[in-house]
Amino acid sequence: MAAPTAAQPAKSPSSQSYDTSDEDLAHDRLEKIAVAGNAHFHRLGWKRLAVVTIVEAVALGALSLPSAYHTLGMLPGVFLSIALGLVSIFTSYIVGQVKLKVLETANYADAGRLLLGRFGYELFGLALVLELVMVVGSHALTGSIALSTLDGGRVCSIVFSAVSAIVLLVLAIPPSFAEVAILGYVDFGSIVAAVAITVMATGIQASDSSKGPGDVDWSAWPQQDVTFSRAFVASMWASGFTQIIIYTLTGALCYAFVGSSVQSLALLSAGPTISKVAFGVALPVIFISGSINSTVALRYLHGRIFKNSVLRYIKTPMGWATWIALVTVFTIAAWVIAEVIPIFSDLLSLASALFVSGFSFWIPAIMWFKLLCRGSWYFHQRRKHRRLHHWGGDSRCRNLCYHRRYYQGNE
Repeated sequence: MAAPTAAQPAKSPSSQSYDTSDEDLAHDRLEKIAVAGNAHFHRLGWKRLAVVTIVEAVALGALSLPSAYHTLGMLPGVFLSIALGLVSIFTSYIVGQVKLKVLETANYADAGRLLLGRFGYELFGLALVLELVMVVGSHALTGSIALSTLDGGRVCSIVFSAVSAIVLLVLAIPPSFAEVAILGYVDFGSIVAAVAITVMATGIQASDSSKGPGDVDWSAWPQQDVTFSRAFVASMWASGFTQIIIYTLTGALCYAFVGSSVQSLALLSAGPTISKVAFGVALPVIFISGSINSTVALRYLHGRIFKNSVLRYIKTPMGWATWIALVTVFTIAAWVIAEVIPIFSDLLSLASALFVSGFSFWIPAIMWFKLLCRGSWYFHQRRKHRRLHHWGGDSRCRNLCYHRRYYQGNE
């Protein structure tokens, strides 16, 4: 007769809860990475958002406005700076409303999908990346100009251009806008200081000239033969009005003080010594604003490439490796394009006339008609004024885009 076997001790509930497979553990780990990564990319308050949008939009563009005022004339220049600024605030509001209505909309490529399906997704994504890669290339060239000015032209400009590209690469490594916004405060202070130095220096030069500031050859009219959720709303107003003030005052005052001899970067019109001081102060603007443009493009590209992987959260060694590799490739491509193409400046102007005017003005108007408008656009009287505004904004900005392309093409 066989001996009875010993009874096996029953597992306690606590020991059963830890008896999980390696697959379950890996799944739980991936879920934790996804939750932490998602939270990491949602820490941007309205103040930081306002700073990021200001420094990305303003950068050194404000110091190119005086020469644009020379082309347009003082009165049209001031009018367009204020009017288009107000229109851009309104279209920013529309973009925010689209995001609130379709929460999955993360970028303009997603907005393109809502408007035109897969074709719109590819078209808008391509336009966004092309524009931003050229903007980053222009920052590398501007950095080269700044460093050459500080050096007195003793070193080859290609060396300073490569150095600028390296700095842009390093500053674009932080993937979260919450970290980028910290640099944005330094960038904003640099913008204000550079603009103030330039305006004061050109004003002093005008006062010390033999003719005096009253005889500077600026014109009020265009040159001959020239065609022309609550936190989000708070950041939108703060960013919009700050940009209007900086653009209008910088463009008008520098043009009034310098006149027709004003250069495209008004820093260069402040005299050799002051230009060095101003460029030194403006270095954070050149590099931090350029790196923010890289981050915008790369967040879209990286999120698209690793859409179904936790690598998109950049919380693992492999995630960081893919992010840094993409930053490197993107920055090198921007630098090569800016250095190799001989008509890069004209190409950038044409691309900006096509893409930036669309992203900022007439595409939001179309988004309102297709995604936010309820019923016939002309039906309700209480909404008629808003619909007319969108129709007018669409028409004005299509005309603006055409005239800018025509003018740049003739140049």
